[in-house]
Amino acid sequence: MNKLRVGVVGCGSIAKHRHLPEYHANQNVELVALCDVVLERAEHAVETYGGKAYSNYQEMIDREELDIVSVCTPNYLHAPVSIYASKSGVHVLCEKPMATSKEEADEMIAAAKASGTKLMIAHNQRFVPSHQKARQLIESGEVGKIYSFRTAFGHPGPEGWSVDGKDSWFFRKEEAFIGAMGDLGVHKSDLMRYLLGEEIVEVGAFIETSAKENTDVDDTAVCALKTESGIVGTLAASWSYKREDNSTIIYAEKAVLRLEDDPTHSLVVQYATGETVRYELGKIQSNESGGQTGSHVVDHFVESILENKEVLVDGNEGKNSLMVILGALESNETKRIVNIQNDLN
Repeated sequence: MNKLRVGVVGCGSIAKHRHLPEYHANQNVELVALCDVVLERAEHAVETYGGKAYSNYQEMIDREELDIVSVCTPNYLHAPVSIYASKSGVHVLCEKPMATSKEEADEMIAAAKASGTKLMIAHNQRFVPSHQKARQLIESGEVGKIYSFRTAFGHPGPEGWSVDGKDSWFFRKEEAFIGAMGDLGVHKSDLMRYLLGEEIVEVGAFIETSAKENTDVDDTAVCALKTESGIVGTLAASWSYKREDNSTIIYAEKAVLRLEDDPTHSLVVQYATGETVRYELGKIQSNESGGQTGSHVVDHFVESILENKEVLVDGNEGKNSLMVILGALESNETKRIVNIQNDLN
């Protein structure tokens, strides 16, 4: 079998720590082209992974016969690069948030549909073992009706993670579009949609810049969310937490589920009967520790192409998770509860 030919656009931290090593470890693909506006960065990656270095993504896609493009650029380029690749007949794996507007997301979805190619958004929290187990428990009805939840994703900020440190694009609104809410909050809006199996339709939010200096994007946010069946909960996203918090707690009729809230047990289920079940399912992947080996996103995407299966997080899923974040921005600006139901796919 011929290996799938992969090109990666953007050779910063997310490519360095996730996409490149995960493609390299997959026997069904070959990294043939790496692109970054800083050519030296692409050339450095080529030294490790092979392929050809480019500084222009259009040139790379036009010249190379690619099967897959991973979009690992600053947020404002997610849509243009994805759309160009899709229109060129290439399958796209795009980092989150998928776009900076509903219109961009719709264009990305339409381009992939028109070309018959796959579009997947790299929401890796769906692949975390504790999250998948919790979804099974909820879906099976074992924990009964869900009443409420609280979910958080916070760490000290991108300066400790991005290749450019304090000078990172994460802190520039024209490139990032949105700060902690786009970087971390969208992970959690996607996770809650996945765990609960229903859409979030109403959003209220306070979004602030309180911890970082010399930036025009948010670094701390707290949102109130309501699903279509009336489940209410909170979502917090922040670059001001001195230690990483990636936890979720779900309050249900028959149990409380604690996900990634215990250093040893990635899922703790506290039943109303008094029984407690603790699962050791492997640590979540984090910026601090590395966590699980690989995010499983790349392997899932490659398998979906080879076996022509639906991807777990397609463009519609990515868009609906993005709409929660866009709704939070609107809520913060208008000081009103925002209904996003009509904007969902």
